Amino acid sequence: MILGRWILIIALSFGCFKSVAQKIVYSEPEREDTRRMNFNIVGKIDGNFLVYKNIRSNNSIVVFDDQMQQVAKVDQDYLPSYDRMINVDFFAYSNFFYMIYQYQKHNIVYCIGVKLDGNGKRISEVMELDTTRIGFAANNKIYTVLSSEDKSKIIVFKINNKNRRLYAMTTILYDNNLQLLKKSRLTISMDDYDDYLNEFYLDNDGDLVFTKFVRNNSDNIRQVSFFIKQSMSDTFMVNDLKMDKIYLDEIRIKVDNFNKRYLLTSYYYRQKRGGIDGFYFYIWDKNTSLPVRQDTIVFSDDLRKEARGDNSMKMAFNDYFIRNIIIKKDGGFLMASEAFYTSSRYNNWNRWDYMYGSPFSSPWGYYSYSPYYNNLWWNPRFNNSSSVRYHVGNITVFSFDSTAKLLWSNVIGKDQFDDYTDDELSFQLMNTGGQLHFLFNTLEKRANLLNDYTISPDGQLKHNPTLKNLDRGYEFMPKFGKQVSARQMIIPCINRNLICFAKIDYN
Repeated sequence: MILGRWILIIALSFGCFKSVAQKIVYSEPEREDTRRMNFNIVGKIDGNFLVYKNIRSNNSIVVFDDQMQQVAKVDQDYLPSYDRMINVDFFAYSNFFYMIYQYQKHNIVYCIGVKLDGNGKRISEVMELDTTRIGFAANNKIYTVLSSEDKSKIIVFKINNKNRRLYAMTTILYDNNLQLLKKSRLTISMDDYDDYLNEFYLDNDGDLVFTKFVRNNSDNIRQVSFFIKQSMSDTFMVNDLKMDKIYLDEIRIKVDNFNKRYLLTSYYYRQKRGGIDGFYFYIWDKNTSLPVRQDTIVFSDDLRKEARGDNSMKMAFNDYFIRNIIIKKDGGFLMASEAFYTSSRYNNWNRWDYMYGSPFSSPWGYYSYSPYYNNLWWNPRFNNSSSVRYHVGNITVFSFDSTAKLLWSNVIGKDQFDDYTDDELSFQLMNTGGQLHFLFNTLEKRANLLNDYTISPDGQLKHNPTLKNLDRGYEFMPKFGKQVSARQMIIPCINRNLICFAKIDYN
């Protein structure tokens, strides 16, 4: 009897633990933290959770404890005034973080780095990383700053496009102490007026990779070159992709640091502005300096039927965009895509409107920057036009082996829409190792309720129970969330029309 009683107690204990496996705690919003506040979730540093806030000319780092109680708010009074600031980036380590910002004074743009601790206090001198003389007031950032996956390298680069036929690129590579490793000046020949540059990535060796492509009048991509700038080299390694009777959509890059490979992927078409037929893959091996895979996969009719939403079978994937790529240790990878479009009383949106020409463009035609690395600060979270409605639909998840062979696919059904802003739409991905969590809002009884779907390594989909402490008084903005540790995520939310922050623990 005694043994049986203990077995029952242990079973009940495990049941209780399971029911509170996901827990949410909220920070208290401050009176000035309105929806117009600019913010950036820095990360978890020395056990504290840090958030950067900007309200007009006031810049501060707010420090929260494990219960999201504010323990400090440290003014960053060395930062320039709001009208001179152009951009700010954060790179978090276990016991410190770097803030790298750029601002303009007179006709010079400065790129500055500073080191801060887990209490939000500056622990280094302000370090000038680079300067650029320009002849206008910059409203777009000139410098792009990237970190490698292991955070051992940080690169700062800029591209001068004053000569439309020959771009001048300057790269400055640092180690994780912001000690200079290499500065290079290179040129990129832009032979065609419709030549553009795509998203950039930095690998753990300090090598910078990106693509150059040709797109005619916001149409499909018809030519692609893959560029590799090795860390200590002053030249590019360029490889042309073979595209036999196909056209590409937006090209995404993912670095596989463990297996020393680069993955390039895109949706592809067999006809210009036709229906999306499937995925195109290009896998480059660093060790052999050769492509190990260049192929396409076609979507099956069953997948099209499940993923299409309101579209026809032929156009099932025409609203989808690749959102996430996760590399597995064996060289395989997972990809998540999401349907997105807008509508208005004047015209309907299509994906070629989204392909707005050059991802590297500036109204000044002098220095260009990459919008793929725009900070939340400089992405307006509000659309002033009441005529625009945002629609965000299903999520498709694919798993591939190391040769880009499809292992399984699944579809998470959802139908989200909102006017004015897409703040509370889309999803955030949480990787807890054994499974992937997809967090997004669904409308229930006129209130957005945060949902948690998980996908296991073999593709099994599960809708988890409602998270503990999920308060209907909070409206979550999951797409702006950030995973700050192996089992913790910070998500901004709205409470009483003020911005606060929720911490989700996966025990």
